[in-house]
Amino acid sequence: MGLCGDGTVLAAGAGTAGECRVDGWGGVVAVAAGNVHTAPNTGRSHSVGVCADGTVVATGWSGAGQCDVGSWRGVTQVAAGWRRTLGLVGDGTVLAAGRAQDGAGEVGDWREMVGLACGDWHSVGLRADGTAVAVGNNSRGQCAVDRWRGIAAVAAGCLHTVGLTDEGRVLAVGDGSAGACDVGTWRDLVAVSAGSHHTVGVTATGRVVAAGSNDFGQCDVVGWHGIVAVAAGSTHTVGLRADGTAVAAGNNEQGQCDITGWTAIRRPD
Repeated sequence: MGLCGDGTVLAAGAGTAGECRVDGWGGVVAVAAGNVHTAPNTGRSHSVGVCADGTVVATGWSGAGQCDVGSWRGVTQVAAGWRRTLGLVGDGTVLAAGRAQDGAGEVGDWREMVGLACGDWHSVGLRADGTAVAVGNNSRGQCAVDRWRGIAAVAAGCLHTVGLTDEGRVLAVGDGSAGACDVGTWRDLVAVSAGSHHTVGVTATGRVVAAGSNDFGQCDVVGWHGIVAVAAGSTHTVGLRADGTAVAAGNNEQGQCDITGWTAIRRPD
């Protein structure tokens, strides 16, 4: 998904469940794309957008109620995972819709939140004081973020969680078997994102670094430059250039990397 400067939204990919039906969206200030935990052709993904008035729109597969966000108000940010949507309210509380198993939607007692991330079976929140909290499946230690301090941003993959510190370093917990947690040497980062089994980050100079599974070339980002933001899908990676255009690497089986014509994409806040 791409959010344009005029509040409209672009989408590329399979669209079999209607997750790319965003042509009529307007006045949008933030977007999130839910992932497909199962085979990529099952049509079980969804897309979510936050409007300038604090309402939320969603399209795509809603078998678990993950698109039941029409009543939400005062939302400033959204995160979308597997069959689940989270919404950050302006007062620092968090709303959840969708799959209730594994406890990933148990965010009703979260307070003073400023950031959110959804993994497949776990959810992560960033507090205003720079600490983090996580709920849900912790089978690989992906929720072990209680000791993190000085965190500026969080991201969640299938079985791992990543935190960007105020100093530009990156922390990671969870499944490291594919190398997605091999980020200890990264420095001067300004943004991070987590795919299912890989992690990507943007440096202060606009370069992109990646670690983890590269089965589809999703980590082939060494040649990218002038990047201001990144987004990692299940097996692909997207980078936003400073001029509002985008570049992609990785699995394009469903057309999810067909973004060469995108322009005027808005940089995330």
